Amino acid sequence: MSPAQGALRVFDNAQDLARGAAEFLCETAERSAGRFVVSLSGGSTPKPMYERLAQDPLRSRVPWDRVQWILGDERFVRPLDPASNFGMICDAMLSHVPAPKQNIYPVPTEGVTPGEAAQQYEKTLQSLYGGETLSPDKPLIDLYLLGMGDDGHTASLIPGQPVLEERRRWVAAVAHGRSEPRITLTYPALESSRIVAFLVSGKGKQATLDQILAGHSNAPAARLKPVGQTVWFVDRDAAGRWAS
Repeated sequence: MSPAQGALRVFDNAQDLARGAAEFLCETAERSAGRFVVSLSGGSTPKPMYERLAQDPLRSRVPWDRVQWILGDERFVRPLDPASNFGMICDAMLSHVPAPKQNIYPVPTEGVTPGEAAQQYEKTLQSLYGGETLSPDKPLIDLYLLGMGDDGHTASLIPGQPVLEERRRWVAAVAHGRSEPRITLTYPALESSRIVAFLVSGKGKQATLDQILAGHSNAPAARLKPVGQTVWFVDRDAAGRWAS
């Protein structure tokens, strides 16, 4: 079966998914010319992928000098807090690879309010983009890595929250819906992507994913319509009937 939107790649288990996604990132970056902007996701599913990128043979192949690393969302906690997405990504990958410091763009979470953090990160992305208005023929992001929760949220686009209706700002603070505030890219920024790659693992996500792939869902992940292509990296536990 083919999903209602995008392409589907099914892997036997989470480890194979991590290997396939890491190779996909590496190969896509290798084929690119010039600057290559990657938006990273937090959570347990992408962590093994980051660890693979930090080890050979992939570590020796990634064009680290050309890749720019941004965050799709962040918990509003200190960088050393165990809940920090950036902290996890550094521990798993960025601290172990020759990525230039100036190519890494963490979300500010100290000395600012969540609203100020969102404003500052939006300005950072606008500077990286070279403008304040997104154009369909000039995507902000080359490869956007996204996870998906059991409830269908992606990045910190959480069901029932006002951020789902934000169409002007590129970055927004999400004050409710989770135990701590979040800073997230909004739909306009997410959709300004050449490739969106969803990484989905585990039986707990099977029911939600099934509805999204069938085109019968209004979950936040299902509402994402990038200007480029969508690829679903899914293990068999999450894929369910789509694995056949």
